[in-house]
Amino acid sequence: MTIDAHQHFWKYNPERDGWITEDMNSIRRDFMPDDLKPLLDENKIDGCVAIQADQSEDETEFLLGLAEEHEWIKGVVGWIDLLADDVDQRLDHYKKYSKFKGARHILQSEPDGFISNPGFIKGVALLAKKVLTYDILTHEKQLVEVLMFINKLPKMNLVIDHISKPDIKNKSFKLWSAYMKEVSTYSHVHIKLSGMVTEANWSSWKTKDIKPYVDFCLENFSVDRLMFGSDWPVSLLAGSYERVVDVFQECIKELSQAEQDQLMGKTAVKFYNLN
Repeated sequence: MTIDAHQHFWKYNPERDGWITEDMNSIRRDFMPDDLKPLLDENKIDGCVAIQADQSEDETEFLLGLAEEHEWIKGVVGWIDLLADDVDQRLDHYKKYSKFKGARHILQSEPDGFISNPGFIKGVALLAKKVLTYDILTHEKQLVEVLMFINKLPKMNLVIDHISKPDIKNKSFKLWSAYMKEVSTYSHVHIKLSGMVTEANWSSWKTKDIKPYVDFCLENFSVDRLMFGSDWPVSLLAGSYERVVDVFQECIKELSQAEQDQLMGKTAVKFYNLN
């Protein structure tokens, strides 16, 4: 089964979706399952994992509702207030939904110290106790805290979204790779090979800009810890869905078919326990 392990749906709301700035005008509209399904079919992708884009339980309910209507939405990573007093009960509520696979918080927008906050880590640890996953959304400058975070959560299913967003546009590599090398020593941490095109120059990026980052991940993480994600529709800022898939497949074309199959679906199926 081939899987797009990272994409979003939303009904655009300018007040709620303030992160979609004026230079992102092309994605200031609704993006729903009927928009994505033809793209999955054209690119021979069997299903996807819908990831939260808004920090509310309304968002989680919205995504679970879509997943219930569409069999090919294989899983949902929602949002829950992991610092709330009733987080245990809220997780029990969502655990009733078979397609609820884990949670995420927009850590990239939080101040220093949030990721390593003991209360937050305690909330994330509750996910592990309920056999749920956690998606880590950070910039490369936050990798110091990410390392502290993952050290506190041994053996838990964790995945770093968008390879922790190195500044590909300005060819940032040395610092990012040093931290990611250390991340690779934690065998319970997975990586999404996603979101790279929007960290590059949106209008002029080439495969050669993306490939060194994919190569580094392939060299330092086994393929059973790596998974493809499109980051659609955010990725449309830098290229079509087909182009995102094509550049990824170009980067991995030297791998065996078994390794490519692992990256294009098997890792995500196992990590998120997809059916």
